[in-house]
Amino acid sequence: MGTTAKKASTPYAARIAARGHFRTLRLDTPFQPRIDALMKRNDWYSWGGYRAPNSLWDEELEYFAIRSQASLFDISPMVKYRIEGPDAEAFLNRITLRDVAKLRSGRVHYTAWCDDEGHVLDDGTLFRLADNRFRLCCQERHLPWLHDSAFGYDVAVVEETEAIAGLSLQGPTAFAILREAGFAGIERLKVFDLAYFQHQNGTVTISRTGFTGDLGYELFVPAELALSLWDRLMDAGQARGIRAIGYTALNRARLEAGLIVANADFATAEHALRQDRVRMPDEIGLGFMVDLEKGHFNGRRAIARARENKTLRHILVGLEIEGNIPAEHAIVYHRRTREVGLVSAAAWSPLAKRNIAIASLARPFGDTVTDDLWVEIYAMRELRYEKLMKRAKIVPRPFMKLDRRTATPPADF
Repeated sequence: MGTTAKKASTPYAARIAARGHFRTLRLDTPFQPRIDALMKRNDWYSWGGYRAPNSLWDEELEYFAIRSQASLFDISPMVKYRIEGPDAEAFLNRITLRDVAKLRSGRVHYTAWCDDEGHVLDDGTLFRLADNRFRLCCQERHLPWLHDSAFGYDVAVVEETEAIAGLSLQGPTAFAILREAGFAGIERLKVFDLAYFQHQNGTVTISRTGFTGDLGYELFVPAELALSLWDRLMDAGQARGIRAIGYTALNRARLEAGLIVANADFATAEHALRQDRVRMPDEIGLGFMVDLEKGHFNGRRAIARARENKTLRHILVGLEIEGNIPAEHAIVYHRRTREVGLVSAAAWSPLAKRNIAIASLARPFGDTVTDDLWVEIYAMRELRYEKLMKRAKIVPRPFMKLDRRTATPPADF
């Protein structure tokens, strides 16, 4: 009786937590000590099991750091695979959409891969580090699938997410900071180039890539050298306005650049619970990647058949919406009555001075029928939601282009 009474007086959640059930474990990246020291808001989210910042100090000012100074964002949780061996190129050509034979050593390209039905499993960046050595970076984990796909190829596939730390340095002063940090020759990197530089007793791989549509670079280094790399960049960037940022600011910048996110703007084939949620490359704006001339690859027959038979059912479009209230997750209508799609990402763009969005529409809407589109927005006004119907028009992506992104050598901001 006494034991029962004691248990009853203990809060249920506390008793369960004491047994370990409600403990949410979050992995720390190699940069976590520096990020924790800068965190002012205790605003975290889970990125692949890692504790990652939504915002560190002010999401608006973090966004403007990307566009007017330089931002530092920890991309260590991004899944990274080392793929190497005599058949590495042939293997990657077999599973990805683009022709890997055209990817020279020291270059990077954006690619995607599909299942046998032509539905996108994920998208990511492929780095050709050497003739027979690659790094594949993506959002989701695919190690078992990669191992199964490698059967018959003389190739090794190793996940190195924890072993390799990554940083994204983006913004107009990014080049000047790297030069100030002593990375001699960084001015020679063109967009999608990569090169190796010395850092302490090791090597840092720097590519001119990013997720912001701005001048920017991504740096990869062995995890044990992570903190010293962070300090090197922060010291060099003090006079150039370098700031650490979280995902909220990055997400607005990627939307302005018209870039998509797996399981946000489209459901990956492995995560979709319903058959009508999966997407083919042409349905999410990735049709330009498909190289039908390179030989067989996963999903080739299905993609070619869908194109030939005109059975593609969806299209991903950029929208400009009247007003300044973001339309995130808004339903898209034709002639205000017929539901034709859904907004997956939306924001007011301070740079473009437009209310922008990415939406998935059911064809022929967004394809041959592009007029009289509306979005349904629910706006909070004095503690009440009001339904607003706002006109939307289809516009090209990206929503803005910055010359400094591609200028070589970059300007000295």
